[in-house]
Amino acid sequence: MKITVFILILVLSTAFSNLCNAQSDFAKIKERVVKELMKSEVDDSRVEKLIETIKEDGTWPGINYEDVSRTGFEHRNHYGNMVVLARAYNSKSSKFYKNKKVKDSIELALKNWVDHDYFCDNWWHNQVGTPNGFVALMLLVGDDLDKGLVEKAQPINGRAHINAGGARPGGDRIKIAGIEAKNMLFLGNNQKFDEVVIVIEGEIKYVEWVGEKYGYSFRNIPTGFSNREPGGRGIQYDNSFHHRIDGVNNTLSYGLSYADAFVEWAIYTNGTQYSFSEDKLEGLINYYLDGICKTAVFGKYPDVGAKNRSISREGTLHAFNASTAERLLLTSDYRKNELREIVDIRNNGIKPTTSHATFYWHSEHFSFQRPDWFTSVRMYSTRTYNMEEPYNSEGLFNHHRGDGTNHISVTGDEYYDIAPVFDYQKVPGATILQKPELPSEREIQKLGLTNFVGAVTDGKYAAAAFDFRSPHDPLIARKAWFFFDEEYVCLGAGISCKTKLPVVTALNQCLLKGDVTISGGNKKSVISKNEKEFENIDWIFQDGIGYVFPKPTTVNIKNTKASGSWWDINKQTDSPKAKVELDVFKLWLDHGEQPSDESYEYIVVPATSIEKLEKNNSKDNVTVLINTPELQAVKHVTLNIAEVVFYKAGEIEISDDKILTSDTPGIVMVKLKDNGVSEISVSDPNRELRKMHLTYSTKIEKEGENFKAIWNEKKHVSEISIDLPQDNYAGESVSIKL
Repeated sequence: MKITVFILILVLSTAFSNLCNAQSDFAKIKERVVKELMKSEVDDSRVEKLIETIKEDGTWPGINYEDVSRTGFEHRNHYGNMVVLARAYNSKSSKFYKNKKVKDSIELALKNWVDHDYFCDNWWHNQVGTPNGFVALMLLVGDDLDKGLVEKAQPINGRAHINAGGARPGGDRIKIAGIEAKNMLFLGNNQKFDEVVIVIEGEIKYVEWVGEKYGYSFRNIPTGFSNREPGGRGIQYDNSFHHRIDGVNNTLSYGLSYADAFVEWAIYTNGTQYSFSEDKLEGLINYYLDGICKTAVFGKYPDVGAKNRSISREGTLHAFNASTAERLLLTSDYRKNELREIVDIRNNGIKPTTSHATFYWHSEHFSFQRPDWFTSVRMYSTRTYNMEEPYNSEGLFNHHRGDGTNHISVTGDEYYDIAPVFDYQKVPGATILQKPELPSEREIQKLGLTNFVGAVTDGKYAAAAFDFRSPHDPLIARKAWFFFDEEYVCLGAGISCKTKLPVVTALNQCLLKGDVTISGGNKKSVISKNEKEFENIDWIFQDGIGYVFPKPTTVNIKNTKASGSWWDINKQTDSPKAKVELDVFKLWLDHGEQPSDESYEYIVVPATSIEKLEKNNSKDNVTVLINTPELQAVKHVTLNIAEVVFYKAGEIEISDDKILTSDTPGIVMVKLKDNGVSEISVSDPNRELRKMHLTYSTKIEKEGENFKAIWNEKKHVSEISIDLPQDNYAGESVSIKL
């Protein structure tokens, strides 16, 4: 009997202890949330003005309370003002700390809102923006708020909940769950808080690509993705991010806020019973470093090629701060040296030590970095749409910004806020029909028309290829890029168009900084500001980047002012309407009207100088082996690397009497050593093969886990069979060491 009583007391004691610990952790997390909300500096002069200008009905002048459209809803400024007042009310350093006038103004403004329940045509404001502002307000003012107003506001707060329409797996689910969790902290609802935190932690996971369930046969279905179940939203197996089911890369938009929302809660719960598992934290860190940071110039500046409609927002290309990396370091020791380097890059301006060549096969996006330069290629296929829809009337001219776009950076600010003056029919790297005007914004998003889109990479070197068929115009081209340490080669072949209008390939369009120097016939000169065609050009230099032509080439250059406005490309009511003028450098090749089987070849040499270009190192370093619609190949003589794009089965001589053949389409990179081969990397852009079969006219006899090389004495070639990644990894490269 005594033992039974003792056990009962022990059980009750443990339960009470656990309850106390839970309540203690709950209070600790609430304290951390409020502390984070108080980090923004209080501006007493602004607070004073808000108190003075609020009207008797609880509104502020200058806010359009009638417009609840997707492009308007200035009501966000109303709840923003309430949060500013609440922060002052809660700040001991403010002269308005616990000030009655401030509290009266908050309650007057809150009453106006709950009386009218302003509801936007854009769901995001109703389920994310407004509840987030309201919950912040209530956590800051706390129990001092009128209880009746709090009760009336709860249905508005409650629109942010894990079963809300906008809380789809992916970008907004964690954000909405986080708002609900904060509301539970305010209400003191431990039980619901527990449920929501579990949902937040569970969202860090890889998701199956939207087309995986159906395979790739849907390329023959005219309706594309429209017949699919919602799914595939979130972190892809290649560490890119999809917010919707269109296959568009959202890593630097929704994917950023997704990571930040998770990091926020990892910090809030750290060291409590709600702490996230190490497995989930490691998954987040992998996504952050290999997805977000490798889609950024030096891990610091957004890659303009990865931006969608947000390109039309002023300041969208500003450098990232180090906050996320710093906070991740507080939660885990996993990959801490790499996280510390990102912090140093962003805070102290150091150069990255990591060189990488990364292909995101679920998003058809490629990025390449060396310590002194960064570039990327944006493509699309039958597996993805070309661009994000122009939701909320943003990004109205983005029709061609996925057409093999190739941006180049040595500083990170080459394209900063160029969007309002940009010529959207001369996108860097893209081959585009020059129309009198772009089609309607309703015609921006299109499903890709070709299957052969991809890249081969060993993690350091790479080649990317795009069987380009424009979904907008009767234009086709085979485009490929070959990446090395100091330069990369751009090839185009089979450029043909039925429409009798000019077709051009833009090498670059960026901010003009300094002089433009050209060289032709061993004579160099600085050109005046103008728009002009130049013949027999060997190389061009502008702002640390060289453009080299293996054969003398006719080019077009414009280095003058360009004008436009943010309002032209973004119809949000707060989009600036003033005229913007910027000096812009634009370089392009004109393939003429209605071209047939035209081609181009050029070498980009970033982080260079006029003196280096004059030495002709790049022409000596690389050799274009072939450039046809069936086969494109480049060999780097110094590195002894050959990169070959087989659009169909074929063969190519990559060194003296050494023939490489492929029985199928694919991309191959061969590293040569002495008279043999040290390494082969392959990929299947069509995502159809289980194996790639190659032959090479050097004796190789070796077998590994995923390959077999056998010497065929009769044919005098080595027959190499390489297993390719399948399912969620189809399209990824595989490398074998010989």
